Amino acid sequence: MMTKQSTALTLLGSSLLLLAATNPAAEAFCPPSSSTQKHTNKLFMSTTDATGSSTSSSTTENDELAATVTKLKRVLAKEYTSFFNPMVDSWYAPDVTFTDPMTSLSGVDSYRKNVDMLAGRTLMGKVLFEGAGINLHSVTGGEIVNGRVDDIVTRWTLRLTAKVLPWSPEAVFSGVSVYKIALGGKEGLSIVGQTDYWDSINIQPDTPSTNVKQQYQTVPKNIAVSDFLAQLAPTGFLAPTAAPELPYLLLRRGDGYELRKYPGFVGVETPYMRRDYGFGSLGAFAKGMDPLAPSICKVYNDDNVDDGDGKEKMMMWPLKFAFPGEGTDAPPAPAAAIEKAGSGQWASINIMSQPERIVAIRAFEDAAMGPVVRNADRELRAMLKRDGLEVEDGTEQYVLFTQYDAVHSMGKRRSEVW
Repeated sequence: MMTKQSTALTLLGSSLLLLAATNPAAEAFCPPSSSTQKHTNKLFMSTTDATGSSTSSSTTENDELAATVTKLKRVLAKEYTSFFNPMVDSWYAPDVTFTDPMTSLSGVDSYRKNVDMLAGRTLMGKVLFEGAGINLHSVTGGEIVNGRVDDIVTRWTLRLTAKVLPWSPEAVFSGVSVYKIALGGKEGLSIVGQTDYWDSINIQPDTPSTNVKQQYQTVPKNIAVSDFLAQLAPTGFLAPTAAPELPYLLLRRGDGYELRKYPGFVGVETPYMRRDYGFGSLGAFAKGMDPLAPSICKVYNDDNVDDGDGKEKMMMWPLKFAFPGEGTDAPPAPAAAIEKAGSGQWASINIMSQPERIVAIRAFEDAAMGPVVRNADRELRAMLKRDGLEVEDGTEQYVLFTQYDAVHSMGKRRSEVW
């Protein structure tokens, strides 16, 4: 027997299978694709004027073609930024095909209607969704190879809220779109096909992240539907965050982990023996400074640290972050923090600056005890290796984990390893 919640999820999923394709979305993490590799065409020089003229003509044609490719890339970037409003039809073949993990469409009009629905620009879209948005991370590829144009690849993140469900869940997809390009058409080049892949289901294990065509492969549609419906399920009662959250840009929603880009930020840190003591010390110090969540804790792995090394557990609270356009460095610390840190009763508290960086995270719900945290860290490292991603050298000596809610809060806890 279906519950009301499962019935609602099934109905919404069915509607999307008929009416929607989770299409391009997305802006900053960008593993280079195979299509970005440079190709060298060998030109054999002749002493005849005719051959020289032919070579010159070929070079001119390639230059003109490359300029058209650059223009197409800019058009795609604008389309993503505006959520395809408008969609520039002149760059698409009339019978262009669109395929993503859940649906397949044919023709410019079908694609436009689908995107308009996701964006809430149609009657059905207004009923189903709200807050849809795309972050475009990169547009690569399109090299000229033997007189043809190689695939163009976009990397993106898409978010939308299913407002038709009472609990208004947000679904997030990240991935790549591979565009097939043909010569001809109104603009000199035409998009004849687009295939979308999701990071959460289409990455093949143990394949190089530098080769998009090899790493991303199609999977049965039921896997995509399950991935989508899992995001729509109720989450239950969540413990409230202890403070406003440090913002980030989601670069990848992978299978079991996320990649995020955090802005540069400045915070305060202190050594601690027990987390409630650390919370107490930083809470007293940062009173009136409007600290941010999460609390970021650093613990060393005893097996990798010599006895008596003196490495203490550390807890850090972010205080300020760099806004867009302010660069990648951390902003200055608040004057009150500079005045107090490192002296008197605050002798153990230091100011810490962290520049912009990309962080891999894995969430866990169990109490953040040593075995739980270290196991989550091992799982995260294994997932990154599986997907062809490398972690920074030296990070195996310690574990970073975060806590978003207050120490004694009620509800489902939110903790992560970074």
